[in-house]
Amino acid sequence: MDLGSPDDLARRLAATGYLADDGLATAAYLALAMGKPLFCEGEAGVGKTSLAAALAEATGAELIRLQCYEGIDASQALYDWDFPRQLLHLRAAEAAGSTDTRTIEGELYDRRFLIARPLLRAIEPAGPGEAEGKVLLIDEVDRADDEFEAFLLEVLSDFTITVPELGTIRAERPPMVVVTSNRTRDVHDALKRRCLYHWLDHPSLEREIAIIQRRLPDVSERLATQIASATRHLRTLDLLKPPGIAEALDWAAALRTIRMDLLQADAADRTLGAVLKHKEDLELVRGQGMDVLVTGGAAR
Repeated sequence: MDLGSPDDLARRLAATGYLADDGLATAAYLALAMGKPLFCEGEAGVGKTSLAAALAEATGAELIRLQCYEGIDASQALYDWDFPRQLLHLRAAEAAGSTDTRTIEGELYDRRFLIARPLLRAIEPAGPGEAEGKVLLIDEVDRADDEFEAFLLEVLSDFTITVPELGTIRAERPPMVVVTSNRTRDVHDALKRRCLYHWLDHPSLEREIAIIQRRLPDVSERLATQIASATRHLRTLDLLKPPGIAEALDWAAALRTIRMDLLQADAADRTLGAVLKHKEDLELVRGQGMDVLVTGGAAR
């Protein structure tokens, strides 16, 4: 797809509800134009995962997500054989009186018995009725170990996967790849060198207000401004989990649900669980007084 320019891509992303600043729109545009993975790093809740979903929607591609976690290995990211279906096929062949053992064994490793995991799905050609383009989200790569990083580097270098029973599968059209990290540990430079890099920070006050209003059109500008200001104030405190954009949106939605058009101390206290997720953080903020949150946040 010819996206024209970073500004064109920014407009397409905005149409999905994702407001990217100039730096992020340019990084995503270059990743698409140059066919390179985009490595997005930043605190939790700044919109890294949402970017991949917005890119898929903006380009009409299929979003494929590989969620990384401690202990993930290549088999869980590539493919697996559907053992129950293979066993049923074997029993059906036996019931039919088939005695050609070699043929039966060969049929057991037919493509129809292969369960494609995210990496294989991203590389395989699109099937009938499927979107041609694909966006592969490799989410929270910092949770995986060094061996899995090395494996990812190999896959991303040529977008080729070998299934011993079937042969080599090569991407006819490599997917757009978005790799995210919350920086809980350092990711090796070898993987970063393979990618374009962009650091995502929390949005400016004006952009956060715009995001709230874009995603929640029934929220007034005044309430959106109060929520964005108070959320930014919370990020300056020594919290276990500072709120991200998603929490700001949840907070605004919670206030609208109880039909509040203003952020007032009582309503803020009752809905604080929408924006803070730890008992210690709730106690810290309430200990300072909700008026401090409302007026102090609005003043920042």
